[in-house]
Amino acid sequence: MQIFAFYLFATFVIASGAFCIFARNPVHSVLWLILAFFNAAGLMLLVGAEFIAALLVIVYVGAVAVLFLFVVMMLDIDFAELRAGFMKNLPLGLLLAIVLAAEIIVFGVMTWSSAGVGEATAVVGPQEGAPSNIEQLGAILYTKYIFLFEAAGMILLVAMVGAIVLTNRKRGGVRIQKIADQVARRPEDATRNTQPEVGKGVEL
Repeated sequence: MQIFAFYLFATFVIASGAFCIFARNPVHSVLWLILAFFNAAGLMLLVGAEFIAALLVIVYVGAVAVLFLFVVMMLDIDFAELRAGFMKNLPLGLLLAIVLAAEIIVFGVMTWSSAGVGEATAVVGPQEGAPSNIEQLGAILYTKYIFLFEAAGMILLVAMVGAIVLTNRKRGGVRIQKIADQVARRPEDATRNTQPEVGKGVEL
């Protein structure tokens, strides 16, 4: 059953990755990318990496891919110019693809030969009775690396506050939200009840 699931997820990952590259519509490419992320998460579950699978679904699908989708849908993309640039850089892209494929094949063969064909190898996957991947990661993260984890959180917090301070400045023609005025506003100042006559419309 695990072998069948592996080949199923792997086939969908490769197919969706190919469709993501060769799709003419950028929106379709992002949708194929999302499908590839889901199937990659299934592969991570097969080897017992539940945390990596959750990151793929929550971070990459829930944030990164959705952001790509909204950006692609909101931008006014000239598809003719995009295809022209693709054909212009096609030889360089094919060269890089061949080099990367050669590296994957060479290192795969070296790893396979060093492990020994036909020899028993270690079982990859969750062991029965052993703590889960998330439990082990949490135990290490909140014990051995707790200070580094808190330091990383403080750095991210300072970066977020700095970005807000740098962008929150007065600019001409841009109205800044005043939360205190909004909270102090009374309901009768915010709404107005009218009884317009039939066919007269509403006076703005």
